[in-house]
Amino acid sequence: MGHREDLLDGAKRCLLEKGFARTTARDIVRESGANLASIGYHYGSKDALLAEAYVALVEEQAERFDWDAGAAGTPPGSHERLRATMRTLADSLKRPDSIWHLSIEIIAMGDRLPEIRRNLALAQRSGGRGLAALLLGIPEEKVDDDLTDTVGNFAMVLLTGLIAQNSLDPDGTPTGDQLADGLLRLVAGPAPEGGR
Repeated sequence: MGHREDLLDGAKRCLLEKGFARTTARDIVRESGANLASIGYHYGSKDALLAEAYVALVEEQAERFDWDAGAAGTPPGSHERLRATMRTLADSLKRPDSIWHLSIEIIAMGDRLPEIRRNLALAQRSGGRGLAALLLGIPEEKVDDDLTDTVGNFAMVLLTGLIAQNSLDPDGTPTGDQLADGLLRLVAGPAPEGGR
C-alpha cells in the first residue's frame, strides 16, 4: 500500500474513534504511519481527506449490509418492498458498526467545509441512486436522473431525517414498519369519517 491508501485507512480509523471535528492531521499521521506533508500532497487538506474517508466508510457499510436481503422476493415497487426497505434502513441505525452518527457531525460542519461539500453532495446523489434501485427493485444502472431526482432524493431525505432523529432520541426513532405505514397513509389521504 502507498501513502495515499495508508492515509485513507488511518483517517477512517480516526473518524470511527474520534469523529470529524476532534481528528487532527497529527492523529491521522500517527494512525497511518505516513508523514504530515503527504496529507496535503495526496488530498489537499485534512478535511478533504476526512471527507473521502467518510465516503469510503459509507460505501463499505453499504457493502457489508445485504440491503436487498430483506426485500428479496417482494415485488418491485410494492408495499411489501417499501416496508422491507424501510426496516433495513431503520435497523441499520441500531447496528454496533453503524457509522451514521458521523453524518450528523458532517452535516453540522457543512458550512465550514465548502471545499468538500461538492464531493459529499455527489456521494449523497450516488446513495440516492442506490436507494432508488433498492426501493424499486431494479438494477442501479437502470436508475436514470429522473428516478434519482425523485425517488432517490426522497429516500435520502428520509434517511437523513431518520439518522437525525436517532441521534436525538434513539428510543423514539420509528421502526421501518412505522415509516412505511406513515408514508402509505400519507399517500392514501385521510380516512373517511368514522373510518381508520
